[in-house]
Amino acid sequence: MYTQAKFGVFRRVGSRCHDGEGLIKVAAPLKGGAVDLPMGMAMALSNEKEAGATVPTAETGGPQGFTSRSGLKGPTADRPAWRRPAKTASLPEVHSTIHVPHPASFARTLLAFAGPGLMVAVGYMDPGNWATDLAAGAQFGYTLLCVVLISNLMAILLQHLSLKLGIVTGHDLAQACRAHFSTPVSMALWVLCEIAIAACDLAEVVGSAIALNLLFGIPLIVGVGLTALDVMVVLLLQHKGFRILECIVASLIVTIGGCFAYELIYSHPSVSSALSGLIPRTEIITNPGMLYIAIGILGATVMPHNLYLHSSIVQTRNFRRDPEGKALAVRFATIDSTLALFFAFFINAAILILSAAAFHGTEHANVADINDAYKLLTPVLGIPLASTFFAVALLASGQNSTLTGTLAGQIVMEGFLEIRLRPWLRRLLTRLVAIVPAAIVAALAGEHGVGKLLILSQVILSLQLSFAVIPLVWFTSDRRKMGVFTNPVWLSAGAWLVTLAIVALNGYLLVQTVQNWIAE
Repeated sequence: MYTQAKFGVFRRVGSRCHDGEGLIKVAAPLKGGAVDLPMGMAMALSNEKEAGATVPTAETGGPQGFTSRSGLKGPTADRPAWRRPAKTASLPEVHSTIHVPHPASFARTLLAFAGPGLMVAVGYMDPGNWATDLAAGAQFGYTLLCVVLISNLMAILLQHLSLKLGIVTGHDLAQACRAHFSTPVSMALWVLCEIAIAACDLAEVVGSAIALNLLFGIPLIVGVGLTALDVMVVLLLQHKGFRILECIVASLIVTIGGCFAYELIYSHPSVSSALSGLIPRTEIITNPGMLYIAIGILGATVMPHNLYLHSSIVQTRNFRRDPEGKALAVRFATIDSTLALFFAFFINAAILILSAAAFHGTEHANVADINDAYKLLTPVLGIPLASTFFAVALLASGQNSTLTGTLAGQIVMEGFLEIRLRPWLRRLLTRLVAIVPAAIVAALAGEHGVGKLLILSQVILSLQLSFAVIPLVWFTSDRRKMGVFTNPVWLSAGAWLVTLAIVALNGYLLVQTVQNWIAE
């Protein structure tokens, strides 16, 4: 399908209307002939105008002329903001389905935008984070709490960029990568992202299987198989509406928080030591063992699939797609995201504090395994249900990650490939990639092998993270794509510093992990 557009002096883009042939005509002051543009490009130019970006003028060269007469830069026809804009909205079945009242009070507007932040926060408290937090608390007490805080602040920054990309451009991160890069590059990014999502699924499978084993004594290999049943649960929830899905996620997060609140109250941690642990110390860098776990915390915290997820689900809100409406959406979505990620910080900090209070300075200081922590919590703390609540929180964490992982997988496949599989088929394929290795390892190596598999999944996620963060920072710093919403210089500088730190730290973590495996 093509769009007939008249390009001249694009000082104000006129209204769109459908003609009898189903084409979209873009009315504009005429100063030149008619041209044919792909619909995606015409729509993208209109979106860029709304975002405040430069649009083609007679002086900058029309779409038929591939030269710029004045040398001005902007998303001109010879320099479009996107190589091939997306043809459909992200998650079209729920796109703009949640009403945003306007005008409305601060509280009502915030309530309308609340939800996506909690769904993203799930990725920051998934089972993959538990092992590093347990090891940090058991071995080094409260010292590495500052690392948990720093990694959370990094996550807040990256998620802000992600939601801004989605709100301003109308592209999720997967669509943006496909629209910007050449086909070979976007295909390579898609493969890497699918591997990362499979690794994330692996962590969810392993975490849920361990929790079922701890709570009900279900063999690990059977628990791994049972996790495939969540396909039907996710499909049912999706058909009930996006708000229902957000409410289920929120209730599971509250369950996790309640479990750890109970654990913390009865573990009697040292409040002064915990507060001092929020202050960074040079010891973290000079102590090799501490540095390794600190990097593990940083590497396991920021999840690449969350960046794709957030840029899409913020578009479920039906906000006005003009500069004022987008600015309001960015503001309230950022508040929602920041509050939710601070709750995720509480969960990760609670795991570390609980481990420090229960195991640090005892003969159990080497505890780094979820199974060992479960078995020791009740006898060490001397309180009933401590181990049970720990396992319930683990199960809720695994199931929560399943819900958001499903959406992330759909967003990535549709965004990179522009194809739509049946949801149950898409989910089943991804689940099988995770279930098969988990089932094999559970059958051959038991609990110890499954624990190692959980660590492997985090290494894979760390490897892929750079390939999600770099395009995100790149796109949001590009004025042709973001217009007046382009990252200011200070934000771009901070984002690139965070990106370099993530790349370097994850590279170091990978090398150290491989060396440890070889040494074993």
